[in-house]
Amino acid sequence: MGGLNHNDSNSDLDLFDQEHGDISTRPVPRPFEQALTGEEPFPTVVSSAASLKDVQTWPFTQSEKDEAHVDWNIETQGRRVEYENLTAIDWIFEYTKERQRLRRLLVTSSGLPGTARQLLDASVVWIVLVATGLMVGVIAAFINIAADWLGDTKTGYCKSVGAENQFYLSKQFCCWGHDELSQCQNWTPWRRALHIGNLGGAYVVEYIFFVLFATLFAACSAVLVQSYSRYAKQSGIPEIKIMLGGYVIQDFLGIQTLATKTLGVCLSVASGLWLGKEGPLVHLACCCASLAMKPFEALSQNEARKREVLSAAAASGISVAFGAPIGGVLFSLEQLSYYFPDKTMWQSFVCAMVAAVTLQALNPYHTGKIVLFQVRYTTGWHGFELVPFLLLGVTGGLFGALFIKINMLINRFRRSDVYPLRNRPVLEVSIAAVFAALINFPNLFMRAQLSELVYYLFAECAAIGNNDIFGLCKATLVGNLSMLSLLVTAAGLGTLLAAITFGLPIPAGIILPSLAIGALYGRALGVIVEQVHKHHPESLLFAACEPDIPCVTPGTYAIVGAASALAGTTRMTASIVVIMFELTGALTYVLPIMIAVMLAKWIGDIFGSRSIYDAWIQLNEYPYIDNREDVGVPQVPATSIMTRVEQMTCINASKSYSVEDLRNLLRNAPFKGFPIVCSPRRVEVPNTRSTKTPTMPHDSILLGYISRTELVHALDHAERLGEVSSPSIPAKTMCYFMHSTDRELLTSIDLRPWMDQTPITLHATSSLQLVVSMFQKLGLRYLLLVEHGCLRGFLTKKDIWWVLNVNEAQRSSITAQFVAGSGVLRDDQASDINEEAEGLLREDR
Repeated sequence: MGGLNHNDSNSDLDLFDQEHGDISTRPVPRPFEQALTGEEPFPTVVSSAASLKDVQTWPFTQSEKDEAHVDWNIETQGRRVEYENLTAIDWIFEYTKERQRLRRLLVTSSGLPGTARQLLDASVVWIVLVATGLMVGVIAAFINIAADWLGDTKTGYCKSVGAENQFYLSKQFCCWGHDELSQCQNWTPWRRALHIGNLGGAYVVEYIFFVLFATLFAACSAVLVQSYSRYAKQSGIPEIKIMLGGYVIQDFLGIQTLATKTLGVCLSVASGLWLGKEGPLVHLACCCASLAMKPFEALSQNEARKREVLSAAAASGISVAFGAPIGGVLFSLEQLSYYFPDKTMWQSFVCAMVAAVTLQALNPYHTGKIVLFQVRYTTGWHGFELVPFLLLGVTGGLFGALFIKINMLINRFRRSDVYPLRNRPVLEVSIAAVFAALINFPNLFMRAQLSELVYYLFAECAAIGNNDIFGLCKATLVGNLSMLSLLVTAAGLGTLLAAITFGLPIPAGIILPSLAIGALYGRALGVIVEQVHKHHPESLLFAACEPDIPCVTPGTYAIVGAASALAGTTRMTASIVVIMFELTGALTYVLPIMIAVMLAKWIGDIFGSRSIYDAWIQLNEYPYIDNREDVGVPQVPATSIMTRVEQMTCINASKSYSVEDLRNLLRNAPFKGFPIVCSPRRVEVPNTRSTKTPTMPHDSILLGYISRTELVHALDHAERLGEVSSPSIPAKTMCYFMHSTDRELLTSIDLRPWMDQTPITLHATSSLQLVVSMFQKLGLRYLLLVEHGCLRGFLTKKDIWWVLNVNEAQRSSITAQFVAGSGVLRDDQASDINEEAEGLLREDR
C-alpha cells in the first residue's frame, strides 16, 4: 500500500504502509537458546580483530550480551520495532512471537511457582475480559441516565419538592409512581415555568427551548470532539472493523478518546439528532479493553492477541446496547471480526455476559430492563400476516439501499471543495442540529427521544395503558388516519435526517435510527392491517382469527419492520434475528423476523453488496480486504498489476554499503521498504573462456526484505551504542546484509537481524485469483513475486484493494488492461512504464 510504493500524504490511503514488517509462514531452524528466548539481538558491530565466533556487540544490556553469539547465518523473520501509525500488523509474525513466548514460559517454569506462573498467564485474558465487561456496564449505565436527563431538559425540568432539589431527575424518575404522566405535577414544562397560559404562546416557547437546547448539546459535543479527540467522532465501527483486520490507528482506543466519546455520546443523543449510541458503545467497549490490557504485556505487546480481545469487547458493546449478550457475540462474528477462532467466541460470550449483568445490577431505568425499548409479546401471529411481513422485508431492503446511496452522496459532497462548511465542523453540526430540531418538534413522533419512540412503537396497546403519549392506540378511524400520516411522514423525514447526521463530526451511530425508521413504517402497515380486520372481520382472509381476541398486533409489525430496516442498512442476518428475539422474548416471532431479514438482505444486495459500514470503509479509502467476501477478480496474471523490479529500489547485498550510503538511500528513495537481492554468480561455460551471464539485467536472487522503519531504527541504534563506546561509528562504516569474509577486515555493522530472510513469495506467473486469496486468508501486507529464485515484482495490499474496488463501469469501459492505481492493465511486453502507468508508485498518490 503506501509503504514500499508511496510517499507520505494526508490521505488515509496514502498513509497506509503495508510494508512495515516482514512475513513468513514456514518454520525456520533456530539455535535452541534463541528459540527459548524468542528474542532477536540488536545489530552487531564486528571489529577487524573479531572472528565469527567472537562477534562483539556494543555494550548496552545484559540481555544483548547474552545474545551476542546467535548465529545470524540461520534465516529468520527478523527483529521488529513498534508498528507505525496507519500501518498493518504482521499476523504471522505476531503469532510466531506468541508461540515463542509460551515456549519460553514453559521451559523456564518448574515446580509449584512455575505452575502458578503458567496459571496466572492463562488467567490474564479472563481478567481483562471481566474488567472490560464491568467498565462497559458502568459506562452504558452512565450514558443511559445522562442522555435521558439531558434529552428531557429540552421539554422541561423536575422542580424541587419541599427542601429537596430534584432538578437532576429525568421525566421518568421525576414522575415515578404515577400511573399516568399527565397526573405528574413535579415535572414542569417550560411553558409552565414561564407562566405562559396562552396555547399559541406556549407552543412557541416550547419550540424555542427545544431548538436552543438541541443546538447547544450538539455544538458542545462537536467542541469536545474537536478539542480533545478527533477519533471520538461518528460511529467508530468502520474503524474498529479495519483495526480487527490488522490496521493500526494509534490513539483510536486511548483513554482520551474514551472520555471524550462517553461525554460526547450523552450530548449527541440528548440533542435529538437522528443518531444512536449503539455503534459508539462498540467503540467505547474496545477502548475499555485496550485500557484493561495495558498492564499485561502478553496482550498489549502482541497485536494479534490484542485483536482477539477487541473482538470479544465489541460483543459487550452490543450486549449493553440491546440487552442481548448472544446477539452481541454474533454481531462481532458477523460484522466486525476478521479472525474469529473458537476461543474468541467463548471469550466474547463471557465479556458480553459480564457487561449485561453489570448493567442489570445497576438497573439505570429502575424497571429491571437493560434497555428502554425492551418489550414482551403475549399474542402470536397468523398465516395471513406473512404477506405484510414479506412486504416489510422488501421495504427494508429498498430502504437500506436508498439510505446508503443518499448518505454516500451527502458525505462525498461534504468532502468536496465546494462545500462551504468543510473546515467548520462546529458550525456544521450546529446548523444540522437547528435544521433537525425545526423539523422534529412539529411531529410528535420525531420530537421524542429515539429510544422512547422505539419502545412505544414496539409495545402492545395493553402494555402502554393510559400512557399513550403518541396516540398509537386510538380507536377511531379518523384518529388512526391522522396517526398513520404522522408515522409515514416521520419515517420519510427520519430517513433524510439520519442520512444527513451520519457523518457529522460527533459521536453518532446508525443502528437505532434504522430501527426507529423501520418501526415507523412497520407500525404504519400494522395499523392498516388492523383497520382492515376491524372493518371486515368476517372476511375469509381473517378466518383464523378468534372472536373477542385481538387478531392483529401493530407492535409486532413495528419490530419486524425494524429488523428489516436494520438488515437493509447493515446487511447482517443472524445477529439481527437473535437481537430482536432477546429484545422481545417472543420465540413465535423468530420466523417472521427471519423472513423479513432474509428478504431485506437479498433486495439490498441487488443494489449493492456493501453495508453502510463497508461503504464508509470504501469512502475513507481504507485498504481493507474482507477475508469472507467472494469478490470478482479479473482473470489476469499477477504480472499484469505487480510493480516490476525495474521500478523498485533494491539493496544489492553483493555490494558494499556504508552507513552514509544507506542514509542517502533512505533520504532519496520514496519507498517504505527495500527488497534485498544479490547478483547471480557468473557461470563458466565448459571448453570456452567466456562466461554465461543472465539474459536480463534484473535477474537478481531474492534474499529477503527490510522495511524503512527497521533499517532506520537499526542504524540509529548502532550509532547510539557507538556514542557510549570508543571509538564511535564513522559514516564510512560498512554494513552488510549477507555473510561475507571481507567483513572481518574492517569494522562493520551486521543488519541481518533486521531482515526478513523468509518472506512470502509466489511465482510471478500465478493468477491474480491466487494472489487475492493469499492476501485474504493470510492477512498479508505485501507479496514478493519471483521466478526461479529471482525477484520479478512486488504487490502490496493497496494494489489488491484497488483492483477489487475499482469502479465496475470504469473497468468495463477500458478495453486495455489496467494497472493498479491507473485503470489500465500493463502490457506484459512493455518495459517502459510512463508516469500514468506507474499507478501506486507515483509520489503524489
